[in-house]
Amino acid sequence: MTTRFSEDVMPLTDLKTNPARVVRHVTEAGRPVLLTLRGRGVAVVQSAAAFDAAAEERQFMRAVVAGLADLEAGRDLSMAEALERLGIG
Repeated sequence: MTTRFSEDVMPLTDLKTNPARVVRHVTEAGRPVLLTLRGRGVAVVQSAAAFDAAAEERQFMRAVVAGLADLEAGRDLSMAEALERLGIG
């Protein structure tokens, strides 16, 4: 998802005066909006679905990093051992 600065950067006053327009833009464009105050970014508005997806992706990536760290530290199991621990094998 690429930010389109001509469309996705809005002054904070737009949110104050017409919040429905900002929410509609976020929903329809499928991209977050950067809100600015005096030309500087102060907040990001994104859809709830995009927020949930990003949170799930961060959680997944943390699990991958933890798994790779376990492998490097020698904390791994064979498939048979894993299945046995889970009570499946």
